[in-house]
Amino acid sequence: MAQFVSSQLLKGFLQGIMLSILSKKANYGYGIAVALNEVGLGQVPKGTIYPLLATMEKRGLLQSESRPSEDGPDRKYYFPTEEGMHAKEEFYSQWAMLEKTMNQMIEGD
Repeated sequence: MAQFVSSQLLKGFLQGIMLSILSKKANYGYGIAVALNEVGLGQVPKGTIYPLLATMEKRGLLQSESRPSEDGPDRKYYFPTEEGMHAKEEFYSQWAMLEKTMNQMIEGD
């Protein structure tokens, strides 16, 4: 799937997907990249993930904490705030509406 997802389309829904991933388990940047790949989005560039994490934290959707790593320096783990959980639910709602609309359009062809 990943090779067919345009970067503009990806940017439009990446925040919601990241909130969904992080609502299940706090994670750090590389771990989020792996999770995005596992759900079929391919290799999302670090240059996309890290700035979005910083923006989401600044907007109050995420909090972070430093945790020790067995592999070297501490890692910054992210998890959704209450506001982030509300944003995730809003994303799910908007996605369901979009999916319904797209299905109607496709079935109408």
